[in-house]
Amino acid sequence: MLLQIAIGDAYGAPFEFVNRSLLAENDLRGYRSHPRHGHPPGHYTDDTQMSLAIAEVLVERTPFTRENLADKFVAAFHRDPREGYARGFHAFLMQTRTGAALLANIRPNSKKSGAAMRAAPLGVLHDAADVTALATLQARLTHDTKEGIDSAVAAALVSHYFLHERGPRVDVGKYLSEHVPGPWQTPWNGEVSGEGMDCVHAAVTAILAHDTLSGILRACVAFGGDVDTVAAIAMGGASHARDITSDLPAVLVTGLENGPFGRDYIQALDAKLLALR
Repeated sequence: MLLQIAIGDAYGAPFEFVNRSLLAENDLRGYRSHPRHGHPPGHYTDDTQMSLAIAEVLVERTPFTRENLADKFVAAFHRDPREGYARGFHAFLMQTRTGAALLANIRPNSKKSGAAMRAAPLGVLHDAADVTALATLQARLTHDTKEGIDSAVAAALVSHYFLHERGPRVDVGKYLSEHVPGPWQTPWNGEVSGEGMDCVHAAVTAILAHDTLSGILRACVAFGGDVDTVAAIAMGGASHARDITSDLPAVLVTGLENGPFGRDYIQALDAKLLALR
C-alpha cells in the first residue's frame, strides 16, 4: 500500500495543476520534473510523508492520540524536510519543533485534502467503526471541518474495503455511501480542485473505471488539477483489490527515490503495516 501511495504521489506531482497540454506526457514511461516547481523526478511529496507518519504510529503500536500524531507529523517533516506541502503549512512546520506546538498554534479549519491524502494506512484496521474513528481523530488535527473529516474517512474506508474484501470493486461507491455522505456513486468529471471531497471523489471514479493499477494511475493524472493527491488516494486504496491487476511499470518502482526514507524504507514499513491486518 505505502509503495503504491508513494508511486502515485511521485508520478502525479510533476503534473499537479500544469497546463493541460502537458498531460499528453502521462504515459507511465518514467518520472518527470514539474515545469514550475522543479520537483525532482521520482521524489514523493507531503501525501506520502504524512502517510508514512500515520503508518509508523500504527506499526509502533503507539497510542493513537492527538499528541502522538502531532509529535509524529512534526518529526517526520523535520527528519526529511521536503516541498509539496501547502505553502502556509510548510512555513508553519518549519517553525514548529514539537507536537505540542503544532496543537497549540494550528488553525484546523481547512476543507482541503491534507487529512484524506494520509488516511489510507488506517484501512488495515479490522473494524470499519475503528477506521472511521481514527480517520476522524487524525483529520481533526489539521482539517477539523465536515468536508475535511468526511474526505479522510472515505479515503480510509476505500483501502479498508479492498484490504478486507468487503465486496466487489463495482460496489465500493455504495459501501462508502453507507458510511459517509458523498457523491461516491456518480462519476467525477473535469479538473480536480484541492478540496478533500473532490480528490476522493475523483480517486473513486478512477478505481471504478479501471481494473489495473496502471489504468487507475493514468486516469488520476488525466483529470488534471491536484492529481498527485488523487493518485496517492486511489493507488493506496486500490493496491490490494483482488480484481485489480498490479501491473505498474518497473521503472516506476526502480525510479522511486531511495534515500533514508525512500523505496527500501517504504517497502519495509509496508510489510509491517500489512501484517496488522
